[in-house]
Amino acid sequence: MAAAAAAAAARVGEAVRLARQVQPAWGSVPVGDRAKIVSRFGELINEHTEECAAAVTRDTGKPITQARNEVKATVKRVTFFAEAAAEALKARVVKSSSVMNEVIKREPLGVVANVSAWNYVWFIGTNVWAPGLVAGNAVIYKPSEHALGTARLVGDLWREAGVTEGVFQTLDGDAEVGRALVDADVDGIFFTGSYATGQQIARAAAPRMVKLQLELGGKDAAYVADDVKDPADVAAKLADGAMYNTGQSCCSVERIYVHERVYEPFVEALVAEVNSFKVGDPWDASTFVGPLCLPSQPAFLEAQVQDALAKGATRLAGFAPPPTPRHFPPTVLVDVDHSMDVARHESFGPVVAVMKVADDDEALALVNDSYYGLTAAIYCADEDRAMRFLAGAKTGSAYWNCCDRTSPFLPWSGRGASGVGVTMSNLGIQTFTHARGYHLNRPPS
Repeated sequence: MAAAAAAAAARVGEAVRLARQVQPAWGSVPVGDRAKIVSRFGELINEHTEECAAAVTRDTGKPITQARNEVKATVKRVTFFAEAAAEALKARVVKSSSVMNEVIKREPLGVVANVSAWNYVWFIGTNVWAPGLVAGNAVIYKPSEHALGTARLVGDLWREAGVTEGVFQTLDGDAEVGRALVDADVDGIFFTGSYATGQQIARAAAPRMVKLQLELGGKDAAYVADDVKDPADVAAKLADGAMYNTGQSCCSVERIYVHERVYEPFVEALVAEVNSFKVGDPWDASTFVGPLCLPSQPAFLEAQVQDALAKGATRLAGFAPPPTPRHFPPTVLVDVDHSMDVARHESFGPVVAVMKVADDDEALALVNDSYYGLTAAIYCADEDRAMRFLAGAKTGSAYWNCCDRTSPFLPWSGRGASGVGVTMSNLGIQTFTHARGYHLNRPPS
């Protein structure tokens, strides 16, 4: 073990030294020219859509149709970062007089470490690679060991796009490589993964005072109010939000609170929708729920379900035998309460818990009764009602009549166990910079 750790540290040290050598020159390239390279990366992804999607399915078991969707949407995200960079990074004169100018300039962090995830390789990675590079940093990418084929393709495309040698580097390896990268002489650590690993990284990085961003998990909640016009339509949307990507998303809907007046028709429609999802071969374009990426996850989900059933929950969907040991049947649990593990801890699979509530106040209290604070949704007809509810939700993102979505134009952040920092939007570009204040006092003429 000591030998493996030493070897990992040596590899990482070599990568950091190279990044240190080349970053200043890359940082001095005009932002417009860096943006052209980022834009070219997006064009290459688009040109190789099928290859990029197939790599994800091969690595993780993501259904191929959903893998294609991810790749196509990633192109739009890359385009946003390229087009928004100049505005996000430009110097700003905030106060000016005849003698004194006060200016804010955005300067690169330097060398950025990216320890990334497997569930949305292109999406999650792009949130670091594109803004990190366009802001003038060197990026060292440690992909998940469950997505190495995709990661190698990522490196190939960045090189083809024109990134200077050493400015973007991929370090394959297991947790030892990740630990070595976190401990290395870098200027920023950007991690996506579990709360437990995020805590370890935060403790390791704290003494060095480097820039730290942790995009962690969620136990995302939705509330269905009594004024929804079509409970079946809402059920279909929430079923998709719960089961898309086989539920392996930090913003998958895992808790649904339903007003008692619409509870029965909603639950009936939700079960019917979930039972309609095709479970099977991820290479089949009609498959909606594929195999879970981690071999241990089916047993974890079954333990959550059994805990809920033992404490009084009822299973209404999820009885069909899985086609392989890596599959888990899309499952709906009702009569759930917050004493059950399935209501408290992230499932990260095709399992959703449904609870009946009497009013908005009860729903909001339950939404906020969580360690996590990533997203919250409300489905209702009245916008004022929705805004009041969402104002009280302790989450980084708020949804009205939608769920399980991101936009490059909006910041993505979490509260509590869902992490610290922000990705996407102009803020997600600026997070890869130091904000430096310039006090510019003109000498008398």
